[in-house]
Amino acid sequence: MATLKKYDLLGKEVGTVQVDDALLEGSAHPQSVKDYIVAIRNNARQWSASTKVRKEINRTGKKPHAQKGQGRSRQGDLAAPQYKGGGIVFGPKPKFDIHVRINKKERRAAIRTLIAEKIKGGFVHVLQKGDMKQPKTKKMAEFFAHIERSEKRVLVLGEANKEQMGNPHENLVKSLRNIPKKEYSLVPQVNGYELAKCHTLVVLDSALDEFLSILGAQ
Repeated sequence: MATLKKYDLLGKEVGTVQVDDALLEGSAHPQSVKDYIVAIRNNARQWSASTKVRKEINRTGKKPHAQKGQGRSRQGDLAAPQYKGGGIVFGPKPKFDIHVRINKKERRAAIRTLIAEKIKGGFVHVLQKGDMKQPKTKKMAEFFAHIERSEKRVLVLGEANKEQMGNPHENLVKSLRNIPKKEYSLVPQVNGYELAKCHTLVVLDSALDEFLSILGAQ
């Protein structure tokens, strides 16, 4: 069985959590995981970059100089690409039909694979948050220092509370805002790109069951 270390806010190890090996079996094909992450990044782009071609430039159509007799190469107009302010050759144009759809089963398989790899590598920890009455950036920075993750990219995962409005871990989220490379997300909303780019996952103890249920989802 895989073992997850459990820490308190002081960075002290207060226990462990056992994860059944059966939850870590099976994995998506690496190419499938890559396609899923590429699709996320493509869908996040606006694709709104736009340049003007020669015919769209609002400039005079007058020839820069005479066709012959001056010893210079012939030129048509000032909107040509070689002139400053002229049209752009092969420049980007807006694209609005490039949304990539990923099947639900492929998405779930990719997320399961990424989480399982993190657990097998020892890059998933559990945080016993306790009661944080107010934001404490310094306290969270010290926590990451104690678990030797100060310079690493860390994703903190909390549970989705459907019974009440707002985020029950608002003070924790505010405590992470000014710490570089530290992010917060909800377990149901986490995606493959966030999992792939982070070095370590820190799961709140209140969100652990919801987190492990992802490994059993089909």
